[in-house]
Amino acid sequence: MGMVSVFSAYASSILSLWLLALAVVVFVFLGTRLAIIDARTHRLPNRIVGPWYLVAAALMGSAALFAGQGSDAWRMLAGGAILFGVYLVLHLIQPKGMGMGDVKLAGVLGMHLGLASWQHLLLGTFASFLLGGLYAMVLVLTKKANLKSSIPFGPFMIVGTAAALLVG
Repeated sequence: MGMVSVFSAYASSILSLWLLALAVVVFVFLGTRLAIIDARTHRLPNRIVGPWYLVAAALMGSAALFAGQGSDAWRMLAGGAILFGVYLVLHLIQPKGMGMGDVKLAGVLGMHLGLASWQHLLLGTFASFLLGGLYAMVLVLTKKANLKSSIPFGPFMIVGTAAALLVG
């Protein structure tokens, strides 16, 4: 169930719809801001990512509970923990390939994907790596980068998540 389906499932509660809509607005605003910052500086500031966790959990968790969808709230939290853990393992394996900023961002994006469904969690993760990999490949093929070059991955994580959330 994509975000359209989540909105439909929460239609019984106007408060849930408003909370979910606000969570989408926050996603677009902070996601855009972080993508731009990461593209320019290769950094994902904790002062933005950290509060996003609290806002996302409060808005989406409350929306799920007010709509009587408690299992969605648990899946949201689990999705965040799982994606954080996956990215943390990647960081521990190759610290120069996956920064801690990406690890932290993964958790909040996993919450958004988890609220939609387990399939969206997988799709969003796949889309992020596909987009980032294609971009890196284009850079290497055009000789604008080599295999040891560093690229900001946050923008691809955000776009991959947004694309997955629009499905369904």
